[in-house]
Amino acid sequence: MPSLNDILAVILGGGRGARLYPLTQMRSKPAVPIAGKYRLIDIPISNCINSEIFRIAILTQFNSVSLHRHISRTYNFDAFHQGWVHIWAAEQTLESADWYQGTADAVRKQLLEIQSSGAKNVLILAGDHLYRMDYKEMAEYHWANKADITVAVQPVTKEEAPRLGILKREADGRISSFVEKPKDPEVQKKFVSRNDPDRPFLGSMGIYMFNTKVLLEMLTDFPNHDDFGSDIIPQAISSHSVFGFDFEGYWQDIGTIRSFYETNLRLTTAETPFNFYDPKLPIYTDSRFLAGSIVEDSKLKDVLISEGSRILKSDITHSVIGIRTQIGAGCIIKDTILMGSDYYDKESRESDIPVGIGENCHIEGAILDKNARIGSNVTILPFPRNTDIDHENWYVRDGIVVIPKDAEIPSNTRIAPE
Repeated sequence: MPSLNDILAVILGGGRGARLYPLTQMRSKPAVPIAGKYRLIDIPISNCINSEIFRIAILTQFNSVSLHRHISRTYNFDAFHQGWVHIWAAEQTLESADWYQGTADAVRKQLLEIQSSGAKNVLILAGDHLYRMDYKEMAEYHWANKADITVAVQPVTKEEAPRLGILKREADGRISSFVEKPKDPEVQKKFVSRNDPDRPFLGSMGIYMFNTKVLLEMLTDFPNHDDFGSDIIPQAISSHSVFGFDFEGYWQDIGTIRSFYETNLRLTTAETPFNFYDPKLPIYTDSRFLAGSIVEDSKLKDVLISEGSRILKSDITHSVIGIRTQIGAGCIIKDTILMGSDYYDKESRESDIPVGIGENCHIEGAILDKNARIGSNVTILPFPRNTDIDHENWYVRDGIVVIPKDAEIPSNTRIAPE
């Protein structure tokens, strides 16, 4: 059996993240905060470390400064460890003046680095999913079946099928056909793979293990195939041994503002589908060495509170409180994600409104990005579903009010349906 040391993990972190805008206004999608203190990129990197895969490359392109800073601060192995976490940024070269054109093209433009690693297998991962997975099990399945390519698959519902790659798998585990994001019901019928009315399809999780030689061949022989799901995998099925590896655990694609919002709020209850507290398989992030949070004379129910925060005489329900969050007295906060702050406000601040939430605010159904300054007596209420609004210093996406990073909302402002 080959060794886990023969695997190079490549995490795709370069997309624009347009569907997560305005959270991606100043950062790439994998750098978006989640669960109060983490970032999305922490999930695949932690899964790799917990799976004993210690050579990890992150492909970056758009708004990458925040992501680079987080990775350089967080993931440093000591001098006696052979592992590394490298950033492979998009670059113009003598061979190519183009930026990454898709998931496969991003990997294609780093083939020299992949070859230099000497890895016999390449594990392709997304940087914007929430799940906990032991890649060692997938690797052993790949090797046991002598596969050229292995795709991680999960049962999915009819509603999820149009936004995922759907595949047909034979009894021996081989994938015989693959279609990307099928919206036609007639096409979907051809890909029913399970006798389960609730989850009749098998969907690709966007996790692929390639034999390095096969990856090089596919990316070189098909230079116009820029995406793994749309191009490379369907092409490979006709010429290579492609298998589907079952994953039954929790997995969520954080692709839209709505999915980001609902996924975060699910983390606030005891019935959360994803456990950040697993002592054997932790999720790693930047060690900020912040003091514990202070909660003064407040009422809290189903609230996830991160360190370094201060809450004064407020009523908070079903919400996420990010690092260094400051909440003034008399506030009512419900169904809201507060991402917190990158710093504590100084007395010599430029604005009269401090970072955090002022007194007597009423906030429901909202996402407040980092370093937001909310004045006193501000009201923010959710809009009807499917409502999208672009304002000068706030947005509405699918009915959810989003206050972007570093935005300032003056006192007595009301953001609510008329």
